[in-house]
Amino acid sequence: MNAAQGAQEGARPGPGSELGLKILVAGGFGAGKTTLVGSVSEIRPLRTEERLSEAGEGVDDTRGVAGKHTTTVAMDFGRITIRQGLSLFLFGTPGQDRFWFLWDDLSDGALGAVVLADTRRLADCFPAVDYFERRAIPFLVAVNCFAQARSYGADEVARALDLDRGTPVVLCDARDRDSGKEVLIRLVEHAGRRHTARQLNAVG
Repeated sequence: MNAAQGAQEGARPGPGSELGLKILVAGGFGAGKTTLVGSVSEIRPLRTEERLSEAGEGVDDTRGVAGKHTTTVAMDFGRITIRQGLSLFLFGTPGQDRFWFLWDDLSDGALGAVVLADTRRLADCFPAVDYFERRAIPFLVAVNCFAQARSYGADEVARALDLDRGTPVVLCDARDRDSGKEVLIRLVEHAGRRHTARQLNAVG
């Protein structure tokens, strides 16, 4: 059993739980995925971080995130209770290209995804946006407001990423629990609307 399978086994709702939903937290290298999962999780998060090494200097693009010294090599995992009877199981994806082969397993059965954006490296979001659009997985873009980054409005980010109409863009602070929780609530609401629309289209 690999790490992802083990976490999914642990993600099954326990006694008294009504519903557990799987959410992905994706985005580019250094966008704040591990930070977001850790800040909102009510359990000690599972992390698979390793220190950046000289061997990865020619592979990992650290421009704009020079202070980052570790990287996720498999996934992050956490859990948060949104309200009684509703829990979210969070799976943070690795950001580097060479680990994208893990995304298919991680996305299996996911309700939706948060794509974290760093406006200093906005183009890093394109692979995640393309991945979820091609697989029709509901997602929103959460702009992580770094102190050194230029401030962008939601409409500017949506245009820059050429998002499909109706894809939410929200501003957040990945370090703040309440801010992260609000992002997750917005995603669940968005995914619920998408699911209802699909059902209505199928009936029609």
